[in-house]
Amino acid sequence: MRQPKIVTTLQNYSWPLFLADLMAGVTVAMIAMPLSLAIAIASGADPAQGLVTAIIGGFFISLLGGSRVQIGGPTGAFIVVVFGVIAEHGYDGLVLATFMAGLILLIAGYLRIGNLIAYVPEAVVNGFTIGIAIIIATSQIRDFLGLTIDQVPADFLEKIPVIWNALDGLNVAALLVALLTMVLIVFFRWMAPKLPGLIVAVGIGSALVLFAGLPVDTIGSRFGDLPNHLPLPHIPAITLDRIIELFPSALVIAFLAGVESLLSAVVGDRMMGGKHRPNAEVTAQGVANIASSLFGGLPATGAIARTATNVRAGGKTPVAGLVHAVVILAVMMVAAPLAGFLAMPALAALLVLTAWNMSEPHNWRGYMAEPLSDRLLLLITLVLTVLVDLAFAIGVGVSIGLALRLRKRKIPPAPWTEPRD
Repeated sequence: MRQPKIVTTLQNYSWPLFLADLMAGVTVAMIAMPLSLAIAIASGADPAQGLVTAIIGGFFISLLGGSRVQIGGPTGAFIVVVFGVIAEHGYDGLVLATFMAGLILLIAGYLRIGNLIAYVPEAVVNGFTIGIAIIIATSQIRDFLGLTIDQVPADFLEKIPVIWNALDGLNVAALLVALLTMVLIVFFRWMAPKLPGLIVAVGIGSALVLFAGLPVDTIGSRFGDLPNHLPLPHIPAITLDRIIELFPSALVIAFLAGVESLLSAVVGDRMMGGKHRPNAEVTAQGVANIASSLFGGLPATGAIARTATNVRAGGKTPVAGLVHAVVILAVMMVAAPLAGFLAMPALAALLVLTAWNMSEPHNWRGYMAEPLSDRLLLLITLVLTVLVDLAFAIGVGVSIGLALRLRKRKIPPAPWTEPRD
């Protein structure tokens, strides 16, 4: 079934439901804004493009998706892919690859392929998720420590010696800001979970830089002022040679968007006892990525942590996701200059913690209790993700995993625990 969930939920909508969705949408927007900025910067893009993705992608994922509570936007899982595409093909290449990925997802939704993504082995998903988390965390070392490095290599094995050789330039002020922000995020998460702790923590760290005059990079000093409006939509330049060149990247973006969005929808189902429509969800991802690319945004998908936060904050229907997108747009229009004061070490600390949570350390012991074949599959996917390439890792992992599934015929479901935001 490809009917958007909002069509069903609006049939019995009420003011109490709207008030619940409104509060949840505002809460998630406060968390999504600093994350969107940090993810865009870590991806090698302009920070404003992260906000554009959260607004445009998030709006269409909620409007057309198959989940009651899915929140969409840029996610950490895409940092590796986006950084690689931009480095190899330029930002216009990423825009076209995202556009193509949207078309692929539309076709997948039409052909009801959303049901098949559920057959991707859990060990493969866990392996490339942990691998991506490692890459994200290492990519933030430069800003976390305030190191002076003109260009950090994308390749993991090349990156480590470059960072090591730059450690003599450690900026103590940047390190202190990063550590303070990290401590505050953890503190607010445990002591005041209903408070938008991410933006408060990043704000406090950035305020310290501003008022103490610390020699620390900010968004404004590195990227200039953020725009206070959305860009005009435009169709990316399309040629046959460019399509052939970018097709592998588009496939990876489409696959990752489909897998992550459906995993996120499953999390939402488990937390509130619902049932999402996988093919409607895949179709919505297609529309969202096409729309995001037309506005020059990044790839968009369902965000597991933000979806979980939406449920905890009281979100009941897709209206909460629409509110989240509208609130980010309103803040962008009114308070864009303030974002220029956000400190790069504070955003780096946010992403390091995001990477840690992505790796789901509370599940590591459970992974070690899995059959040997699953442990090896997870390890192979992880190592290939970090050392070779995400597309290659997914291809090898899925191939081996499906071969093992055919041999076993039945794989018991993995234990589930509620994710942290």
